[in-house]
Formats: sequence, structure tokens, C-alpha cells
Amino acid sequence: MRRLFFLLLALLSMICAVPVHSQLMKRAGEFLSTALEDGEADSLADTPGSIEERIRRDSLRLHEMTLQLQEMKLKEITLNAQLNDATGRNHKADSIKKAEQLRMIDSLRNVTSGVPVVVEGDTLFMLYASMGGRSAFDRAERIAETVKKIGDNRRIRRDTVHLFENEGYIDIMYGDKVLMTVTVQDALWEGIEQQELAGSYSRILSAKIDFLKNENSFLLMLKRAALFVAVILIQYLIFKFINWLFRKLRRRIIKFKQQKMHALVVKDYELLNTDRLCRVLLLVCNIIRCFILLMVLVLTVPVLFSIFPQTEGLAMKLFRYIIDPVKMVVKAVIDYIPNLFIIIVIWYCVRYLVKMFRYLSREIETEKLKISGFYPEWAQPTFNIVRFLLYAFMIAMIYPYLPGAKSGVFQGISVFVGLIVSLGSSTVISNFIAGFVITYMRPFRPGDFIKVKDTIGTVVEKTPFITRMKTIKNEIVTIPNSFIMSSDTVNYSASARKYGLIIHTVMTMGYDVPWRRVHELLIKSALQTEGVLENPKPFVLELDLNDNYMCYQINAYIKDADMMPDIMSDLLQHVQDNFHDAEIDLVAPHFYSKREGEFPKDRAKFRRIHSLD
Repeated sequence: MRRLFFLLLALLSMICAVPVHSQLMKRAGEFLSTALEDGEADSLADTPGSIEERIRRDSLRLHEMTLQLQEMKLKEITLNAQLNDATGRNHKADSIKKAEQLRMIDSLRNVTSGVPVVVEGDTLFMLYASMGGRSAFDRAERIAETVKKIGDNRRIRRDTVHLFENEGYIDIMYGDKVLMTVTVQDALWEGIEQQELAGSYSRILSAKIDFLKNENSFLLMLKRAALFVAVILIQYLIFKFINWLFRKLRRRIIKFKQQKMHALVVKDYELLNTDRLCRVLLLVCNIIRCFILLMVLVLTVPVLFSIFPQTEGLAMKLFRYIIDPVKMVVKAVIDYIPNLFIIIVIWYCVRYLVKMFRYLSREIETEKLKISGFYPEWAQPTFNIVRFLLYAFMIAMIYPYLPGAKSGVFQGISVFVGLIVSLGSSTVISNFIAGFVITYMRPFRPGDFIKVKDTIGTVVEKTPFITRMKTIKNEIVTIPNSFIMSSDTVNYSASARKYGLIIHTVMTMGYDVPWRRVHELLIKSALQTEGVLENPKPFVLELDLNDNYMCYQINAYIKDADMMPDIMSDLLQHVQDNFHDAEIDLVAPHFYSKREGEFPKDRAKFRRIHSLD
């Protein structure tokens, strides 16, 4: 019996030494319990005559158990192979799934921005993956809300942040409260192991909760209240000092007015007397004082709000309201420096080109520089045109570099101004083009004696838009250039300079006066007139043979067209004198005839009429 017992113990130890399946272990246990029960029953019926039978029976059972053990080992090997195969397939499927998730995450990484977990303006970390129907944004909001609630609540005792691992996810706990859950997808997005990521997040959350707990302690609140009162007191003292300083400055200005202030005079014009100048200085002083007080208030209010965590966000917002415009202006100025440099270079280039053309125009105008076919009077108008084109080109070059040139508002205003100018300047443009044409057609020059329609006078000014004339009565007449272009223009001065201007007048004389005598007297009168040229010689034209008289026209050459009215007046005076000396009446006979039946009945009245004729 002992032998069988030890044999069973050895068999049991062998079975336990080999890793078997649970069913195999169950079968082996049942077999051993049966063997033990049989052994106990045999021990009770142990007699000398049955010892050999028991030994034989034990040998058979041992052999049977050996065979069953071998069979169980074979089944174990088969089951282990199947288990390893299934485990390998599951591991391979998990690896493929994980690789597929990594590929998908890598493809989304460049186009997906994470959701920050922000607690009181402090960004703790980023979340990318959703969990259990909650988006990354909802998870971030819930985490921030939970952390802030724990940090602000003084009733929640301090505790440590720890991890609680579950199948497929890890909870980050603060006491019995779940701060957040770290999933496998979170680890894949961050590219690290899930356990390592959970540890990193737990340290960040623990530090933030400790910070919030410290910030909301009662002692720190007392310190903040004391600091708040101190800032208010300092602000009050600064206001008092600024007001005292400007009151003293006002007294100095008034004292300066009474002693040394003088009126502001610009070119013999008293722009501001002492009283007005003093009021202006006091007004400027008051404006500066209000501006300084406002700046102090603007700078101290954010400081007051930043003392307490509850209003710190508002303080930062107010501070950004002040700083952001200043930063924007400074940044815009710094960014605009290259464009400003380009504008300065363009302006200097155009400026020196204008100076060069001005110098050339002066040289041509003074005839120091002569260009064939280019008249000196064209120099100044041509310079004005070239200068206008250069400045227009400069504006076109500078326009893209102006601040706000690409904005819709700036472009809209430019289009509106251009539309207004184009609609309202048609007459101006026509006058300008007419002035341009007149300049290069050269119908007259300043100083010429001309006739435009019914206006006769001397040209005193010619601009691109209008021409001014002074008549013989010293009347200044302004004529648009477009009117001159559409009217007949007579240039007496140009004719006098080139050919000699012919002045003329018509007189009638009866046939009883010899025509040769009339010619002689008229030519004599012309030669006696000052301003009439002797060569070419004056001449007389007979214009018309009427029934009762002859029409004579005296023509004389002059060089000074401006003196034409005076010369004509002198010529007529000499004609009267010479004909009077020659006892020739300057009258033309006229005869009237009436039919006999048309005589009036009143004979006396007829005689009076006849005697008058």
C-alpha cells in the first residue's frame, strides 16, 4: 500500500511539473481520487492470501495509468499547439490593427489640430482622439472643468493623483474622482506607450491641482486683498500728484503770460494775442493732464483685476485691449519699413529727373541750348507736361506700397474719387487738351495783340486751361482755351513781325474831285503818321464806283501791332487836316428824286424840303 501511495505521489508530482490544460488537470484529479479510494478500500481488506493479487492488480493499474498519462501528455501537446496558434493569430491581428491605426493617425496628424486642455489660461496638454461617443473637444472641456472644480473647492481635502488600470484604458484618479481616462488611441496619437502617457498626464494634472489649491488658500486671499488696497492707494496718490503738478504748471503759465508772453505774429498778422495764446496753452495743458490720468487708469485697472484669479482673465483681456493695438501699430510700422524705403527711392529718382528736365527747359527757354524744330516757347509747357507724367508715373509706382492699398475700402474710395473726377472734369480736361494743342500750334504768344471772336487785346497770360487778354480799354478778359480752339483767332503781332501789318480805312469822295488828288492826299497823310512804314510804301485801293461817289481805301504798313488803334487814330487826323488844307470837303453827294404827282399839296413845305436837300 505504501508503494502504491508513493507511486501515486510521484505520478502526481510529474503531472504537476508539466503545464497542462485545465481539462487535463481535472481528468488527472479524478483519476487520482479514484486510485486513492481503491487503495483505501484495499487497505481495509488486506489479507495474506490477496497480496500477490493486489500486486498484480497494482501493476496493471500502474501500467494503465502510465498509458493514460502518455495519452494526456499527447492531448496536452495538441492543446498547447492549438492555444499557441490561436494566440499567434490574435497577436498578428492585433499588430495589423495597430499598424492600420498608426497609418490612419499619421495621415490625419498633419491636418488634424489637437484640442488643448486649458485650465485658467494654462494649456496642460492636447487631446486628439474621441472616447465613448465624446469628442476630443468634449473630453477637454470636461477635464478642465473637473480640475478647476477640485482646485477651487476648499472642502475637498488634498489627495494624490494615482492610476487605475482597466482592460484597454487607464483612469487617472484624484481620490475617488476620475480626472480623465487615457485610451490606446491617445497613446497612438502621442506615439508613446499608454502607461507612460498616463504617468505624464497624471504628473501634469497633479501639479495643476496643487497650484490651484495653493492659489485658493485663505492666507493667500488675505495677501491679495491687502495688495488690492495698496494698488488703490498708490493709484490715488499718483492722481493727486499729477493734479498738483498740473496746477503748478497752470500757475506758471499764467505768471508767464503776465510777465514775458508775447502775441503770436505771422508776417505782420497777429494770429494769437496774449489772452488767446494763454487760453490755448491752458487747454493743451488740461488735455495732456487728462491723457496722463487716463493712461494711468488704463494701466492700473488690469493690475487690479490680475490680483485675484477670478478676474485674472478679465485683466488679461483688458491688457490685450491696450497692448494689441500698440503691438499692431508697431508691427505694422516695422513691417512697412521696406515699403517705405522703396517709396523714398522712387521719390528721389523722380525728383532728380524733374530737376534735370527743369534745367534743360531753362536752357532751351533762354536759347542757350537750341534744338532744331523745337521753339523756345515750347520749353516751359513741355517741362510741365513731362513733370506731370513723371509724377503720375511715381504715384502709379508708389500706390501698391501705400498702407492699406490692397484693402477693399481703400480701393473703393480710389474708384469713387476717380469716378467723381471723371464725371466732373470733362470741361476741365477739354480746356487742358485745348491748351496743350494751342501751345504746340503756336497761334499766339504772351504779349501778342490778337482778336478772338469779338474780343481784341493783348495776351497777358496763357495757362493750360485759360488765356487772359487785356483790351485797349484795360479790361482783363479770361477766355477758356476750348473756346479759343473753336473760334477764329487773328494774331496781329505775328503778321506785323513777319510781313508788316496793313492798317486801312475807307472814305468816299464825289466824282468832282480828281482821283489822283485824292490818292496823293491819302498817301501823304499815311506818311505823316508816326508808326507807318515808308517802305513798303502806303497805297490806295479804289473799291467801288457808286452812282454819286467813289470809295477809296488807304493801306499803310506798321510793325507795332500793339499801337494799331493809336496809329489808326493819327492817320484819320492827318487825313482830315490834309483834305481841309486842300479845301476839299469830306462829304459824298446824295440826290433824291420824286415823281411829279408825288409832290405834297403844301407847296411851302415842299420848298422847305427841297431847300434842305
